[in-house]
Amino acid sequence: MKLNRLLSLAAATSLAATMAMAGTSTMDFAQKFEKECQGCHGPIHQGGVGSDLRPKALKKKSREFLAETIMNGRENTAMPAWNTTFSADDAAGMIDWLMDWKNTVELTLDFDEVHKSWTKLADREALAKKYPKSADTKSVLDITFATERDASLVDFIDSTTGKVLSRHKAGFAVHVTVTNKHDPRYAYSISRSGKLTMFDIAAPGQPALASVQVGQESRGLAVSPDGKYILAGNYNPGGAVLCDAHTLEPLKVYDTSRVIDPDGQIGPSRVAGIADTPYGPYFAMALKDAGHTYIIDYSKEGFPIVGDIPNIGKILHDCFLNENEGEDFGRYFMIASQGSDLMGIVDFKTKALAAKVHTGPKSKPHPGQGSSWFNKKMGKQLNATNSMNFGSVVIWESPGWNIVKKVKTSGGGLFVGTGEDTPWIWSDCVLGKPDKYNEVHLINKETLETDRIIKVGKTKGQLIDAKTGKVLQEWDATQHAKVAVNEKAFGKEKILPMPDKLGAAVKDPVQPRLLHAEPANHGKWTMISEWTTGRIGIYESETGKFVKYIENLTTPTFTYSVEHRQHIPGA
Repeated sequence: MKLNRLLSLAAATSLAATMAMAGTSTMDFAQKFEKECQGCHGPIHQGGVGSDLRPKALKKKSREFLAETIMNGRENTAMPAWNTTFSADDAAGMIDWLMDWKNTVELTLDFDEVHKSWTKLADREALAKKYPKSADTKSVLDITFATERDASLVDFIDSTTGKVLSRHKAGFAVHVTVTNKHDPRYAYSISRSGKLTMFDIAAPGQPALASVQVGQESRGLAVSPDGKYILAGNYNPGGAVLCDAHTLEPLKVYDTSRVIDPDGQIGPSRVAGIADTPYGPYFAMALKDAGHTYIIDYSKEGFPIVGDIPNIGKILHDCFLNENEGEDFGRYFMIASQGSDLMGIVDFKTKALAAKVHTGPKSKPHPGQGSSWFNKKMGKQLNATNSMNFGSVVIWESPGWNIVKKVKTSGGGLFVGTGEDTPWIWSDCVLGKPDKYNEVHLINKETLETDRIIKVGKTKGQLIDAKTGKVLQEWDATQHAKVAVNEKAFGKEKILPMPDKLGAAVKDPVQPRLLHAEPANHGKWTMISEWTTGRIGIYESETGKFVKYIENLTTPTFTYSVEHRQHIPGA
């Protein structure tokens, strides 16, 4: 059956089920689940970061427990409280819908259907000839990308000034952006709605060059270091799509609709973390539900899978590569197993599992972009991940793979990042309690102790000495209402202009929720997104001091810096 027909059937089935179970609630449960829930619970409700929500699993729990979970969330997990947007009737209706849900359709990745969606939006060669150098910045290496999740936007920012250059519509819930390391004028984004888009960031306004619909729901993205290929990973249909990195023309699909999971069962698997590596002509793709990692050799005819590493763990998620100097640079693919509470270490050289680093019971590791650095005091290469369920940054050595430290923070986090020009790894607490998820902890890369804490309140922000509690800096964190703007045509695209003024001060400010610290291209600044306030804070990388805000954004999340990521394998 064709992909577009399957999608139509799935939508019709969801609509019918929603109308049947709505009861006294007017909520569209299928739509709500797709937008807010399936990122953690999976497109076929099989679980992942979140619990298994299939009827067989739910019927083991009481309705009272399920309703309380929806309304009030679960402490020390990624499950938030929905009591501000759900009524009691909404929660009851959602439980009815989930308990009666039937997996009537499973999609299979189809090359012909993917290829039909490939669309050229601008003339790449003409733009490259007309603008051989960056038009809007001194260099394309001065550009940082940002995603505005709920606005479905990719933003391009001049990281030397903080000015937003352009904002592009790029599919629902843009998840990841990457650059072409070989030719960094080309950037790419993948949305949770399966839209892969290519941009020319050297041309004025950073126009989109091409797009392709690689699936219904997608996550991972990586570009080969030679600049020839890009691999996009799907949650649904399970699998990955290999494209030409200069045109986005699909070249091959890797279907994972029928694979063996850690329990020996055959079924579909989502594709989670994807990485390229300078170690060899390889992509690594992690099969989330199957617990495998495939290694693809893009230098060989037909782009074959040359390694299949099983039994890593349950529920594989995000990943990063080591930065050991010398011949081992980028040799190890470190993938989080959130169902087994470990980091699996896959060796590109042996194409085998080198080690399992156990991060602690119920820790659910989530490294995000991860951190890898050389500790001079210990004389070892160290690596770090956050833990989602409680405030713990787990640090281990490579290639010994022994844990050397667990650093306590204020709450579960999603991202731990660093760079050459900062003395710290920066860990968010975005999954902690509301009175703590406004903090980012700066952990010293040499002592492995928390030196400073960035804490942003409803009206003021503070840089705090973690050991003495002394406030080192305080700044005005007044929140401002977003200024409304209308989207406009830009070639064959729809873009959203950036407002040139600041909105009125918000009378009832919300608690800022900080996440994803990313060093800017030049290394002097580090950017931290504020999910709830719609802004990105800029801080000095060396001192942690606040510099200024980028305002007028909608749920900013992931940021990506071209020059910084040029030197990080797998990013």
